[in-house]
Amino acid sequence: MYNHNKTIGVFIIPTGIGCEIGGHAGDATPSARLISGVCDELIVHPNVVNASDINEMTDNMLYVEGSMLDRFLEGKINLRPVKNNKILLVVNPPPHAETINAAEAARVTLGIDISISVLDKPLKMNGRIENDVATGDVSGIEELISHTKKYEFDALAVATEIDVPDGVALNYFRNGGVNPWGGIEAIVSRKISEVLNKPVAHAPVEDDKTKENEELIKIVYNETVDPRIAPEAISSCYVVSVLKGLHKAPRVGPGFTVDDIDFLITPLGCVGRPHSACLKKNIPVIVVKENRTVLHDHIPDKFIVVENYLEAAGVVAAIKEGISLDTIRRPINKLRLQKNKK
Repeated sequence: MYNHNKTIGVFIIPTGIGCEIGGHAGDATPSARLISGVCDELIVHPNVVNASDINEMTDNMLYVEGSMLDRFLEGKINLRPVKNNKILLVVNPPPHAETINAAEAARVTLGIDISISVLDKPLKMNGRIENDVATGDVSGIEELISHTKKYEFDALAVATEIDVPDGVALNYFRNGGVNPWGGIEAIVSRKISEVLNKPVAHAPVEDDKTKENEELIKIVYNETVDPRIAPEAISSCYVVSVLKGLHKAPRVGPGFTVDDIDFLITPLGCVGRPHSACLKKNIPVIVVKENRTVLHDHIPDKFIVVENYLEAAGVVAAIKEGISLDTIRRPINKLRLQKNKK
C-alpha cells in the first residue's frame, strides 16, 4: 500500500451528462479544491479541472484519465506518482499557430517537456447530443496510435478539431446545458489510453467552419456568457489546461492501489464503473444532491447522500479523522447488541 496514514480520495464529474457543477468548463474546480483541502491527495480526471486554457488544480491533485481511473478502482492497475512527464502533443495537419504558441507558453512558464508531432492522417471527430447526452463519432484512432509508437513519451496530449453542428454550439453558448464536445472527447481519450496504457487527454481546436460563423463568434468573443462557460470564451485553443494536467499525471506502475482509496465523491444520478468498483471494495461513495445530471440512475442504499460539496467536505474530514458519521448526526442511536452468527 502507498501510505496508510494518508487520506486519499477520488473526485469525479462524468463528461457529457449535464452535471450542474462541472459540466461546462472546469467549473467543478472550486469544489475539488475544497475537497483537496481536507484530504492528503485527491484523484481527479481531466473533466474536473480542464477549463480550456485554465487549470487551477492544486499540488495534491492527481490528474488521471477516465479509463485509467476505472481500471485503477477495479484493481487492474496501480498508479505511480511522478515529478514530471515527457509529453507528446499530436495535432492534425496543418498545425495551428495558436496551438504551437500555447504549447510553447506552457513549456516556458511551467517547464514542461513537450514535443509536437503532426499526424499523417487527420483524427476526425464529430460531437452531438443524443438522448440528452453528449456523444459522437471518430475515425483515425488506429492511425493515431500507430503514429505515436514512433516516439518515446510518458503522456499524450491530442489537440484536434471537433465538428459540432452550428445550432448545437450556438445553443450551448447561449443557453448552457450539456457540453456537446465533452462526450466524444471522453470516448477518444479512453480508446487511446486503453491501448497505450498511458495518461491521455484531448483538447479541442477551433475548426475553420466555427471561425466563419459570425453569430457564434459574436456570442463567444463579444458577449457575456454563463460564468461556467466563460473559460471557453476567453481561450484561443483550449490546450494549456491539458498540458498542465499531464505534466505530473501519474503513470501506470508501482505506487498506490485501490486499497489506498478512502472515498469517492460523485454527482447525483449517475452510477457507473467507478461507483460499482468502490461498492465492491467497501469504499465510501459520497453523492452530492446539488450536482444534478440528466441521468436518473438508482442510488444504492450504501451510498452517503449529502446536500452539497460543503457537506461533502465535512464527511471527508470525518473520514480523515476516523470519526463515525453516526456519532455526529442527531439523534445518536444507542448501541445494538450484536448476536453471534450461527
